[in-house]
Amino acid sequence: MKSRGSQAALTVIFLIFGFMLATQFRARPPLAGNYRLQRAEELAVLLQVTEKERDSLKDEVANLRDRVAEMMAGEDQVKLLQDELQKARILAGLTELKGPGVVLEMTDSQKAPAPGQDPNLLIIHDDDVAEVVNELFGAGAEAVSVNGQRLISTSEIRCAGNVIMINGARIAPPIRVLAIGDPETLLGGLKFPGGVVDSLSLWGIEVKVKSVEEVIVPAYSGSLVFRYAQPTKKGGTG
Repeated sequence: MKSRGSQAALTVIFLIFGFMLATQFRARPPLAGNYRLQRAEELAVLLQVTEKERDSLKDEVANLRDRVAEMMAGEDQVKLLQDELQKARILAGLTELKGPGVVLEMTDSQKAPAPGQDPNLLIIHDDDVAEVVNELFGAGAEAVSVNGQRLISTSEIRCAGNVIMINGARIAPPIRVLAIGDPETLLGGLKFPGGVVDSLSLWGIEVKVKSVEEVIVPAYSGSLVFRYAQPTKKGGTG
C-alpha cells in the first residue's frame, strides 16, 4: 500500500509538472519569431534616425545654398563697385591709358626775327599749347598729356617767366602732346585750313603731327587736395 501511494503521488507530481511545462511552452513564442520581431524594431529605430539625419542634411544644404547666393550677390556688388571706381579713376585722370590717337610735336621757330620783329613771336607760348589742347578735346580726345603731364579738370596751362607751367611743373620746348581718340578726327581738328597748325606755322613754329595705332598717356601725378570744395547732398541746391 505504501509503495502504491508513493507511486500515485509521484504520478500526480509529474502530471502537474508536465502541465506547467506545456503551459510555459505555449505561452512563449517561437525563437525565430522573437528574432524577426526584434530585428523589425531595430530597423524601425534605424529608419527614424536616418530620416532625422536626412532632414537635418536637407536643412544644411538649404542654408549653404542661401549662403552661396548671398556670397555671389556680394561678389557682384563688389565687382560693380570696383568697375565704378575704375571708371571714376579714368575720368579723374588717375589711370594710365592706352589707345589709338595722335602725337604732336612742336618746337620754337628756327627763323631769325625780321628787323623790328618781336622775337617772342617765334617761340611757343602757353596760349599756343592751350589752343592745341583745346582743339584736341574739342575733336573728342579722351585723354591728353603734355610733356608727360596728364591734363585733368584742375590742370593749368600758364606762362611763368620763360617757361610754361602745367600741373605746377615747368615745361619747355620741344613740346610733345599725346592724345587718345579717333586718329582721323583728331588730325582733322588740328589740321583743318586756318586751324591751329596753320596758325603756328605762319610764325615759323615747327609742328609735326601724326596718327598712331597706340599711344600711352600717363596718369595724373599731382595733388588732389581740395581745401574749399565739398560735395553737396544729393538733390541739394548747392
